[in-house]
Amino acid sequence: MDSFYSKNRDKLLSQMPENSVAVVASGEEQIRNRDVEFEFRAESDFFYLTGFTEPDSVLFLIKRSDDNQAVLFLRPKDPEQETWQGRRLGVDSACKALQIDQAWSIDELDEQALVLLENMDSIFVSFSQLTQWSESINAWIAQLKQKVRKGIAAPSNICDLDKILHEMRVFKSSEEVNRMRQAAQASVKGHLAAMKAVKSSKYEYQVQAALESEFMQQGSPRVAFTSIVASADNACILHYTENRSKIDKNALVLVDAGAEIDGYAGDITTTFPASGQFCEAQANLYSLVLKAQQSAIQIIKPGVTYDEVHQTTLKVLTAGLVELGILKGSLNDLIKREAYKPFFMHGTGHWLGMDVHDVGDYKKQGEWRELKAGMVLTVEPGLYISSEHSDVDAKWHNIGIRIEDDVLVTPKGHEVLTKGLPRTVAEIEAWMAKN
Repeated sequence: MDSFYSKNRDKLLSQMPENSVAVVASGEEQIRNRDVEFEFRAESDFFYLTGFTEPDSVLFLIKRSDDNQAVLFLRPKDPEQETWQGRRLGVDSACKALQIDQAWSIDELDEQALVLLENMDSIFVSFSQLTQWSESINAWIAQLKQKVRKGIAAPSNICDLDKILHEMRVFKSSEEVNRMRQAAQASVKGHLAAMKAVKSSKYEYQVQAALESEFMQQGSPRVAFTSIVASADNACILHYTENRSKIDKNALVLVDAGAEIDGYAGDITTTFPASGQFCEAQANLYSLVLKAQQSAIQIIKPGVTYDEVHQTTLKVLTAGLVELGILKGSLNDLIKREAYKPFFMHGTGHWLGMDVHDVGDYKKQGEWRELKAGMVLTVEPGLYISSEHSDVDAKWHNIGIRIEDDVLVTPKGHEVLTKGLPRTVAEIEAWMAKN
């Protein structure tokens, strides 16, 4: 029976021209400090095609007129290294375990690459990683060109694999959606744990500990990205990850974090009062951001363009800022001259999948692409008013709010994968009082 990963390989091969080879690597371990490595995570494209998680691995997908092949290069078994660093699958077990046609030691990559590339027309590699491949590809082609008098031809085209593979990854299969539902719900449980922990926590990292502990309890071996736990004015820093400040009990706490399950990411942002009670200014701004988010989610369905979701957010946020007295002027003029940008400076969302900022084009031939069933995107409007906004009433200062959910486009509409969180001011206050 074909696995999820072999089906992905077959689909990719079906879109490649004859006499072409796709080359995809898992990546290498990176040193954190001295002789300690960062935790290794295989490159998403490689995992999507193999389900294999070891470093120093390379996949060749070969399409010929009469035969397709998947060939994997990986680390050989090494009892001494495995004693220190952990078990390896090894060459002998790879074909059966991964449904691969051939397996070789990574030490034989250069030698076997010459065999696999003989008389092939094209090599497909990710152009985002082209600098990593250029030396090897140049060497392989140069050596094959030296065999021309033996009737052997070298590839003459270097093509961007991303155009095919990343477009495939934009549309999630039913198995991928199931994994994303699990990641989303594990993320929901983590955010609830963070809301529960804030009252007894003195520092941001203590809330982070409760959040990520719950991710693991829900079956997530790692976070999908570095967690953000930002109290008060720290929430006005979009990618604040220090998480070391003392929590201001009169301020809001913004948590942007997601669990990863089976290679797929959840991505949620919650904003809640450390005390369990919003003050009036916090409640007004929060309700505005929520209104913008819910308005954007409501329109998501096939045929709506990606930018329409963002424009919906802009209209609601800008109108609300006028109503609260933070902006002055006509709605259309304020939007035209981007008067909202000091307070809302990012997009409304992004694709979500194996990567938290997942691959895929947002425009096609210069036009914003239409949403289609199988796409997953985040919806995450925000407002950020720091003390540096000296022209804004001080009651709004040091309030950073973002609200984010993960949304699947379905054939007739949408499904919020991250349902289950208290979202309104009243719901949050009631949940925190109860828990």
